[in-house]
Amino acid sequence: MAPAKMGKDAPTNPRGIPFAPFVDKVEEYVTSRADVESTLKSFQEMISKYQFMEVNTQRRAAGLTDKIPDIQKTLDTVQFLKSRKPDAEPIETLFELNDTLYAKAEVGKTEEVYLWLGANVMLAYPIPEAETLLSDKLEAAKSGLEHCEEDLNFLREQITTLEVATARVYNWDVGMRRKEKAEGKTDPEDADEANG
Repeated sequence: MAPAKMGKDAPTNPRGIPFAPFVDKVEEYVTSRADVESTLKSFQEMISKYQFMEVNTQRRAAGLTDKIPDIQKTLDTVQFLKSRKPDAEPIETLFELNDTLYAKAEVGKTEEVYLWLGANVMLAYPIPEAETLLSDKLEAAKSGLEHCEEDLNFLREQITTLEVATARVYNWDVGMRRKEKAEGKTDPEDADEANG
């Protein structure tokens, strides 16, 4: 049986990450010692792919972890502005211009807010629309973070499965070499190693 590859038909998790092959009986997975090297190489390639996906997922999770408090803070502010009564006195506040730069402002009753959308784009939204937009963005970010955490756990499981499979195939190969040596059979590669 040839080593399983990560392909289009392989079973996947909900976000399309394929399951690693589980090797229970090496004899059913590797037909001869000639298949061992290609199987181990295939497993190592799959481990590298999973590790690459793990790093990207960690980066995405870190970005979402940074974004969620900012979205929540903006949503809280919009909800506060929405809750103010029409005849309320203007409030004096500080608003952030940059990481360490704030400006003093007086805020009266308002019907719209300006939101940064990214890429130096700011748009005016009526307060109810801003609240809906921010609520949706917050839910999407929280859901994305939850999916990242699930994917990270899944990827770690797949890496562990492949590491175990690698050890099983390697140990099977060592056992077969010993068995062949005890039976008096010599592998040309083993003879080359002994002479080299």
